[in-house]
Amino acid sequence: MAGIGFELRKLLRRDSLLGLLQAYTYAGLISSGPWVLSILGILLVGILSLGIVIPNILVTQFQVSVTYLIATSLVFTGPIQLAFTRFCADRLFEKHNDWILPNYRALALLLTLGAGLFALALLSLGFHQTSLIYRLLMLCGFVLMCNIWLAALFLSSMKQYKSILVMFAIGYGLTVGLALLLRHDKLEGLLGGFVIGHFALLLGMVLLIEEHFPSPEFLRYDFLRRSQIFPALIAIGLFYNLGLWIDKFIFWWSSATSIPIIGWLRASPIYDMPVFLAYLSIIPGMAVFLVKMETDFVDFYDDFYDAVRHGGSLEEIEELRDGMVFTVRQGIFQILKVQLITVLIMLVNARTLLTWLGISKLYLPLLFVNLVSAGLQVVFLGILNVFFYLDHRAIVLRLTLWFCLSNAALTWLSLYLGPSYFGYGYALAMLSSVCWGFYLLDRRLEHLEYETFMTRPSR
Repeated sequence: MAGIGFELRKLLRRDSLLGLLQAYTYAGLISSGPWVLSILGILLVGILSLGIVIPNILVTQFQVSVTYLIATSLVFTGPIQLAFTRFCADRLFEKHNDWILPNYRALALLLTLGAGLFALALLSLGFHQTSLIYRLLMLCGFVLMCNIWLAALFLSSMKQYKSILVMFAIGYGLTVGLALLLRHDKLEGLLGGFVIGHFALLLGMVLLIEEHFPSPEFLRYDFLRRSQIFPALIAIGLFYNLGLWIDKFIFWWSSATSIPIIGWLRASPIYDMPVFLAYLSIIPGMAVFLVKMETDFVDFYDDFYDAVRHGGSLEEIEELRDGMVFTVRQGIFQILKVQLITVLIMLVNARTLLTWLGISKLYLPLLFVNLVSAGLQVVFLGILNVFFYLDHRAIVLRLTLWFCLSNAALTWLSLYLGPSYFGYGYALAMLSSVCWGFYLLDRRLEHLEYETFMTRPSR
């Protein structure tokens, strides 16, 4: 995410209220824009299709199908996300820019084959009651989503954040337009619009990648070399993405909290809508996270390690360490403060919001818990970000593994205890992960000089 800092600094140098507002708006759009566009696009298709796509259950089947495509593709590509980002960063540092595109193509080829076989196996086993067109569209949709996450990741490593946002806006605009145009073909028409729109999104991303990284070679498999494989990053990507979705999967697959929708796919109306509304509340916190971490913290971080590499005095190094520690604490405090304000605003207006959306007020307790959980998620992300800067992959691995396992165990426990405890599994898992993260971060920052000079991070 370091490239965002350059843009934010330009805006903050204006030293004006307008510049500050522009910086936070830019950070919010970059951090949350793509997934907000995707969620709103899917909801808009559903809302505008009600009463036209008959029966209405077909609209629900479309939305649930797309939700599963997004969730499973994120978990499926989780193991390669951070590992390939590290590979690209290392090649850029070594000035081997011409290696990047051939390796991206090779990884995309392997990902397409793996995703296709995985989706084909699932669709052939549990969707016999659905049409062949539906199964083919789901297969194409899953492969496209996996490749879109890879391409978006690749563009992020190239610091093309604005391009990602523009591509998602165009892609989901096209998705909504085509889905509405084809909605008279019912479920297959809505899903066909989704697939075509995402194909256009992926095509735009790939063309941008090809333009920025020309190479005389077509395919290279350097990322498969043992020296280029980082097992910790592979595991972190899997546990983090699985941890974010595992409570949803559990609610979807519990017969007490879900209903069958289509094929093997189930949905949990009692859990899904409050979670969706809660996730919208993290946009301000994500904006603060980027502004504070990618400007103030990065400045002290760069100065600290420059002083270490170039023989700075111990007094200078300690002073820079103290500045880095202060910015970390201030940044996390700012995130907590902004998220608390956002949660309070949402709580005050929760009844009105649920009434406007036509949702029962019985969802209020679960919404309250999910709002707190979403705020803690932003704080957790901030903690992980600092550990990544310090290259403490082993710590990040322990934190994400704990988050994943505790979320699964506590969510199962909440189902056993009954509806009054729904949502507390995810909240307690996130709270315990944040508290442990704070403890480990405080210890590492306290001994930063010693660890910098006397230890060497493991792969």
